[in-house]
Amino acid sequence: MSENKDFGAFLLGFFVGGLTGAAVSLLFAPQAGEETRTLIHDKAIELRDKAAETAEEARLKAEQALEEAKHKTEEWSKLAKEQAEVLMQKGETTLTQSREKLVESLKPKAKEVDEAIEKTREELAEIEEVLEEEIEDAEA
Repeated sequence: MSENKDFGAFLLGFFVGGLTGAAVSLLFAPQAGEETRTLIHDKAIELRDKAAETAEEARLKAEQALEEAKHKTEEWSKLAKEQAEVLMQKGETTLTQSREKLVESLKPKAKEVDEAIEKTREELAEIEEVLEEEIEDAEA
């Protein structure tokens, strides 16, 4: 954006400088009135042509800058999408690996819990037998 402002200032300076130079040279040149008018007319045409040429160059540079900006934006967008996909894949892989590690770390604990439950059942069965014997003894 700064380059556009600098270029605009350059164009303005170019035109003002050209007009000033032409006016000074015409005023100080030793020529007849008709020659001066012709010279002013010719210089005005020349300056107009240069201004049109410079404006066309500026337009072409602006179009080129716009196309380049579009291209860069598309490149960056594509790169950002690719990076996002890579990060998503890494995240999914990490999540899957963490889940598998958690399951593996819980398997020994599950076995211990199952063994404790079985032991508790056995102890309850023994207690039940003892209570039944005591109830039979008490009834007899």
